[in-house]
Amino acid sequence: MKKTTRTWLILLAAMLALSTLPGCGTRSAGQSEPITVYLWSAELYNGYAQYIQSHLPDVDIQFVVGNNDLDYYKFLSENGALPDIITCRRFSLHDAADLHGYLMDLSSTQEAGAVYSTYLESFTNTEGEIQWLPLCGEVDGLLANRSLFERYQIPMPSDYESFVAACQAFEAKGIRGFAADLAYDYTCMELLQGWSIPELTSLEGQVWRHRYEDPLDEMTGLDDTIWPGAFARMERFISDAKLRPEDIELDYDPVNDLFAEGKAAMIRAGGAETVRYNHAGIDAVFLPYFGPNGEQWLLTYPQFQVALNKNLEQDQTRQEQAMQVLEVMLSEGGQNALAKGEDVISYSQNVELTLDPALDNLRPYIQQNHLFIRLASNEFFSVSKDVVTKMILGEYDAQQAYKAFDTQLREDADTEPEILLTLEQGYSNTFRAKGGSQAASVMANTLRGCFGSEVLIAPAYSFTGSVLKANYTQKMVGNMVMPNALMPYRCDLTGAQLKQVLKLYVEGVEGGFTPFNPGSLPVVSGLTMDVTKTDTGFVLTRVRRDGEEIRDSDTFHVTCLNTQVQMARFPKDVTQCFELGETGVKTAWIEYIKNGGTLAQPENYITLK
Repeated sequence: MKKTTRTWLILLAAMLALSTLPGCGTRSAGQSEPITVYLWSAELYNGYAQYIQSHLPDVDIQFVVGNNDLDYYKFLSENGALPDIITCRRFSLHDAADLHGYLMDLSSTQEAGAVYSTYLESFTNTEGEIQWLPLCGEVDGLLANRSLFERYQIPMPSDYESFVAACQAFEAKGIRGFAADLAYDYTCMELLQGWSIPELTSLEGQVWRHRYEDPLDEMTGLDDTIWPGAFARMERFISDAKLRPEDIELDYDPVNDLFAEGKAAMIRAGGAETVRYNHAGIDAVFLPYFGPNGEQWLLTYPQFQVALNKNLEQDQTRQEQAMQVLEVMLSEGGQNALAKGEDVISYSQNVELTLDPALDNLRPYIQQNHLFIRLASNEFFSVSKDVVTKMILGEYDAQQAYKAFDTQLREDADTEPEILLTLEQGYSNTFRAKGGSQAASVMANTLRGCFGSEVLIAPAYSFTGSVLKANYTQKMVGNMVMPNALMPYRCDLTGAQLKQVLKLYVEGVEGGFTPFNPGSLPVVSGLTMDVTKTDTGFVLTRVRRDGEEIRDSDTFHVTCLNTQVQMARFPKDVTQCFELGETGVKTAWIEYIKNGGTLAQPENYITLK
């Protein structure tokens, strides 16, 4: 199919989908829809989102914790529910191809112009458009225990040969030279790419990457120029670093324990670990990946990529508001609010991020642009894990690994997954001052029944958007619940205790999450609440059940949803009676639907004054 025909078909689909948006027409005349910003993680909801809203007090923004998965946004686009602003961490143009016709071209914007051209190469599609922009780069490389090197008088590596010599010297002392959390797909992928960055950034490497990222190019596998060498280097690294079969089970904590206890001299790690160890009194030095000719490179990956919905172009006011949001997101203040730990770099020329002193040695690489943005398509994650694991197990040599990787990339997609849930009615996630969010109410009411509670309380970020009139696979059913380990907490409470707990959700917790705009207020089921907006936040003013104010002496079986991190910040005297459920909310939700569970109807659960 010709490119122009494909583009027009996608645009036509987008226009048809727009006409079926759930909840359209439910706002009063003259009242515009909020700018919807989908965040890839709940971590961004507590800090970064507040920063954006505080700098745009006159813009109605609804922040939602979506998913770190472009398949999720493809599903939303196919069902007319793509948000105005999208963020995603696991990203490649290869995976984003299906969203091409739904997204704005940002290439002529000041925000795109501020990004170093070196990095924009990885975000420019074959039509010359830039639809995604990177925010803040996390660095990946090697972490060395300097004290251990000095104790045994072993030179700190400065190239690959000295890295190998250090590994051999430490192994002779009974200390692991290198260890890595190889249980994770991203570690396998980053090691494979990290040791071949000079080749991947060469002209041949860039040509291959552009072809791989182009959905219309018939070449979907590896090339025979740069990749055979990459697997040869990986084979050599596995041997030189003495990686062993049992290493494929190592995850984050055991590897970090080996490092902290002086049982491993070097590990694969990032800037965050470097800062954390130094603050804990361990002299940890961040090292780059060493190229075959002495080159030194940092592998990086954005904290997330951001894109804007093309439908914004149909409404000038909303487009201007969305661009204001994008401007704040990429501003120096915004990126510093996002960075927090002083362990990331910026891809933008006009942004200065404060680096922790432990990472001062990164500055030359930043100044020389010796930074590589990993290729992170979904299939590269999964295939890297499979192939690198088999190389460590001795099942593949370099040539076999190359062929296996290439074959898996070229395989046809699996058959369509089974439909688990079909909904004939959709509900909007847009917050209304009288009633709240219909979609959130549907989810809360259903989960209240699922957990067998009289009352359920959940943070606004618990659910990932509108409930759509659509066919849901098991994966998309799971994606209806936020991705960051939402857990159920249960307890029998008096009316007085219940109001105290609900007050924490509405008015916020010191050191924890505090609602910062109407859409960030909690969702309740089994109760209704009156909330008043003040100059400093929100105040819970009344709690009712079946139209009657609850009495302090009443008793209720209550389920509270939250992450363990946020629940731990609640006062212990309030939450001491709660029991943590053994099964996470996402798992319980999927099992409920798999067992034939149906969705409850929405209710008006809040009045905001």
